[in-house]
Amino acid sequence: MKTSYIVWSAMLMALVATHVLADDRPPREIPNGTDTRDRFLKLIDRPRVPLNSTEQSSGIVDGLIETVFEFDAEADQRVPGLLLKKETTTHSARRPVVVVLHGTGGSKEAMKPLLRKLANQGLIAIAMDARFSGQRARFGKGSDAYRAAILEAWKSGKGYPFYYDTVWDLHRLIDYLETRPDVDTKRIAAIGMSKGGTELYLATAVDTRIVASVSCIGVQSFDWALEHNAWQSRIGTIQSAVDYAAREAGVTNIDSQFIRRFYQRVVPGIEKEFDGPHMLPLIAPRPLLVINGEKDDRTPGPGLELCVNATRKAYQSANASHNFAFWLQPNVAHAVTPESERDAIDWLIEKLK
Repeated sequence: MKTSYIVWSAMLMALVATHVLADDRPPREIPNGTDTRDRFLKLIDRPRVPLNSTEQSSGIVDGLIETVFEFDAEADQRVPGLLLKKETTTHSARRPVVVVLHGTGGSKEAMKPLLRKLANQGLIAIAMDARFSGQRARFGKGSDAYRAAILEAWKSGKGYPFYYDTVWDLHRLIDYLETRPDVDTKRIAAIGMSKGGTELYLATAVDTRIVASVSCIGVQSFDWALEHNAWQSRIGTIQSAVDYAAREAGVTNIDSQFIRRFYQRVVPGIEKEFDGPHMLPLIAPRPLLVINGEKDDRTPGPGLELCVNATRKAYQSANASHNFAFWLQPNVAHAVTPESERDAIDWLIEKLK
């Protein structure tokens, strides 16, 4: 672990001290891991279709081969992706993979600088467009289509564009990677940013083919935020969808009770059995690095502490404490610093050896 992160424990305690921690409810009971996995997989399951994958190389840039690819995640969902790897004369060599998941309003192209850094380390670096993002946005820019899809899910009760659909797409992306002759399927890792960080820990909890993961500024307790009126910043990323849903429901004052109701319809279980303190421990004993910002109000400190403590206990029980790391970036809000990104790459390379 880098020296700049050694004091994370003391910093987290100081951060927690700035919040009200009084809670008269009984201790949270962590669900049985196998049951939780099974229920989550059943929730996101949908008919499995042939991948029908295609690949096309777009040439070599600065010694890196760039390939665009597509595959079917489900019958009406074609997923576009981008793959970068070092040029080599050894065509039969299989290499470890790192998948990069972007945040709200992002795209696979926006992840290209990080993909290049990973590929230059000898890894196969991959990004895909999440649902209603990048090439998959049906209209608008940034996160407009994403918010519209969440609102449609609220109205219809169908689909899970808020986190869960992309978890399924990542599952199918790994299916695709397993068909590639250049991929070492025993060494598939991933790193996710913000929304992508949340999607990643959910996916890693239930798909053991992801052997190492780095969740950046996405680990949180949705339940803690609701119980302590600290949900506003997280909801701000999809505010227009929530505002419209509230008007449709005749709600004039959006409060924790309405937000819980909203979650239960568009991303069921995220604030209960699929919350961070329950899902993150399921990743043990596989390597997991969590990176958060000290001043990130989208991932409030006390809720983050619940996640970290539950996860640490799971790794201790699995005799794998060396595989769990938590880095709290000092004086950082909702961002990943260049130092953290660089150290995360080093951490992944070490775990993929």
